[in-house]
Amino acid sequence: MVLGVDDFKSKLRGGGARANLFQATINFPAYAGGDVELTSFLCEAAALPASTITPIVIPFRGRQLKIAGDRTFDNWTVTIINDTDFTIRNAMERWMNGINGHASNTGFVNPADYQADLIVDQLDKDGKSVKRYNFRGCFPTTVSQIDLTYATESEIERFTVEFQVQYWESNTTS
Repeated sequence: MVLGVDDFKSKLRGGGARANLFQATINFPAYAGGDVELTSFLCEAAALPASTITPIVIPFRGRQLKIAGDRTFDNWTVTIINDTDFTIRNAMERWMNGINGHASNTGFVNPADYQADLIVDQLDKDGKSVKRYNFRGCFPTTVSQIDLTYATESEIERFTVEFQVQYWESNTTS
């Protein structure tokens, strides 16, 4: 049986998921004062999450028996378009400063005070969510540099934020 183009097209539901149809919702702890709606609009890039179940290798009579080990969750990185008020960057800096102050080297010790849940939705062409991931217990650990140079013209600043993720759930795993 030879499959043709029409067979392929019939299997590609909705025309295929599009990488540019997504919405990231970055919730902030109250002390950071972030604007969730603005951050959703200016979040230019994100990723659907990865997780890994690391095998445990047990030697047995000359063989390597592999059994399922613990699950780990990768960090989540987003790219933000910077506005001239630095609204989102300022909120990210306040969030990180609450975790560990620049001058005081102290910060919140209760995870509930500095962790937040983040969401990324994969959207269809009608703007409806077809897949949702909830990142639980997240906090930023890196706010990247913004390169400043006379050589760059007609370009808007961007920066990345890397979040630690305790675990994630999706609309098919929770």
